[in-house]
Amino acid sequence: MEDKYVITKKVGIYGIIGNIFLLIIKGLVGFLSNSQSMIADSVNSAGDIFASLMTFIGNKIASVPNDEDHNLGHGKAEYIFSMFISISMIVVSAKLLYDSIMSLTFGNELNFSWFLVGVCISTIVTKFCLYIYTKKVYKKYKNILLEANMKDHRNDCLITTFTLISALLTLINIYWFDSIVGIGISLWICYTGISIFIESYNVLMDISVDDKTKDLILDITHSYKEIKNIGNISSSPVGDKFLVFLTICVDGNMSTFDNHELADNLEKNISALDKIYKTVVHVEPYKESSF
Repeated sequence: MEDKYVITKKVGIYGIIGNIFLLIIKGLVGFLSNSQSMIADSVNSAGDIFASLMTFIGNKIASVPNDEDHNLGHGKAEYIFSMFISISMIVVSAKLLYDSIMSLTFGNELNFSWFLVGVCISTIVTKFCLYIYTKKVYKKYKNILLEANMKDHRNDCLITTFTLISALLTLINIYWFDSIVGIGISLWICYTGISIFIESYNVLMDISVDDKTKDLILDITHSYKEIKNIGNISSSPVGDKFLVFLTICVDGNMSTFDNHELADNLEKNISALDKIYKTVVHVEPYKESSF
């Protein structure tokens, strides 16, 4: 588990460094060229710095092992801080949407420069590299903080591509597209923020394990011929995994030693699943009326 937190820390640091660089150059060029889409893009980079900072802090807290006050560790910190990221994205998107609509309504003439084009290309390359790196790490560790950053980098590639298009269109005196891109950027940021918020909210509200994983648990349990019936299955999120509680019924004449050994083996097999943090099996004597 240590590798997961070390690599997530690196992702957060790389994100902070990369986004500070992009914020500075995009902010300067955006205001000098009067590009609403580039200004929106620079504000988005400021939000990305906050997101990377939240990733760094949230990961640091989540990496703290379990203790007497937090018996299951501090994994939910990932979701608390990813929720902070989502809220910041929604707030930023609302401001950008307002500014872009005002620009479209009252007119805004972008001052074209090849420097603006160069900044767009540099941003796309930088963000694409960060996206590929973060995606590779996310696929391995399935950390929601990594997922939030991965989506951020992907969004930025798309956003800046449209900013580049709007800049090039000014060469043929098409200025309105810049404000349209600013509106599109705002809505995209808002959509991403809401998606991350819902995912974080579900975990913090103790959403149950997904149906696919539940079916795998049932398949493993049914593979034990000694189990006569399966009672209640419940689960609770622990970071990016789940704590599972399972009740099984066995022959009432089975020895205490045997049914405990059965429960231990079942717990180990279920806990070996990717999404399972720990399994607790409760054993009941089987009766026809059980459950």
